Amino acid sequence: MTDTPSLISPTPKPSTKASPPLILGIMASGSGSNFEAVARSIECGNLNAKIAVLIHNKPDIQAIDRAQQRGIPTVFLDHRNYPTRENLDRAIVDIFRAHQVECVVMAGWMRVITQVLIDAFVDRVINIHPSLLPSFPGIRSIEQALAAKVKIAGCTVHLVSLEVDSGPILVQSAVPVLPNDTVETLHARVQIQEHLILPQAIDILVHSHSHHED
Repeated sequence: MTDTPSLISPTPKPSTKASPPLILGIMASGSGSNFEAVARSIECGNLNAKIAVLIHNKPDIQAIDRAQQRGIPTVFLDHRNYPTRENLDRAIVDIFRAHQVECVVMAGWMRVITQVLIDAFVDRVINIHPSLLPSFPGIRSIEQALAAKVKIAGCTVHLVSLEVDSGPILVQSAVPVLPNDTVETLHARVQIQEHLILPQAIDILVHSHSHHED
């Protein structure tokens, strides 16, 4: 073991299995690689949780296949069918409640959510974002970081509040920017860290949920 400090903060703690698994509802708009990371963390016993349902807002995305391979139900909600964001969020809340979801994970969900969802799952909606917030919120964070010529990029899992990419930070991981990095190469390394810290952040909620039940 070296004394090199971890680039992930806080340092992960071993998961506990004493309490029932935390029931997760996942929202995704793309490949579902973060969905996969959470599912694998559960499958190998590192995370005391269960994915109850995946909601997606685009048809034919890879996230659907990842869920269906595991027998996890998927629901397609086309945001264009809802007159307001609140209407969409009400539909999301209804689906999650029907599946007894306790914690909502935005794993590459490319829509702005509203107070409707936040109020339904108070301090139980988390998002993963490819920057060290509060730097570079919003879209194209990797491009923003490269344009700013920062030396350290990274990713953040945070509790969701109404303002985009704000809310209390749960876990962050730093990713050094290399001199010849492109958007693609930096994004690939950031994504590796996303897959590490998202299950870790959920584990923090697992622990707080079990204390809450005691």
